[in-house]
Amino acid sequence: MAGSFTDYLEDKILKHVFTNTAYTSPTTVYVGLFTVAPSDTGGGTEVSGSGYTRKSAAFTVSGTTTLATNSAAIEFDAATGSWGTIVAIAVFDASTSGNMLAFADLTTSKTIATGDVLRIPTGDLDITLS
Repeated sequence: MAGSFTDYLEDKILKHVFTNTAYTSPTTVYVGLFTVAPSDTGGGTEVSGSGYTRKSAAFTVSGTTTLATNSAAIEFDAATGSWGTIVAIAVFDASTSGNMLAFADLTTSKTIATGDVLRIPTGDLDITLS
């Protein structure tokens, strides 16, 4: 399964573009990790406990390529216990709760054990429109 915008964000964009309904984008977006992948409607199982918190992310959009990519590395704190196997990530508009904006399965899942640090290097988290 490829990544996607959530139904929440698709609705906001369509209303903004086609009905002139205001949508205020979040000033900060956050990346969350999942052991069960979410879908367009949300859901999935986000990691919790053992030192896990969502991390803020900054993106740049390059020209006309319809590509947003992380402009700085995103590094999660060292796990203080097992986080399980990370299979997907999502972008949210809040550090807790909030609305999921986009999600994608990882190319390769990653098991996070006590002491492990998950890091997404600059330019490795891409969000595209086609």
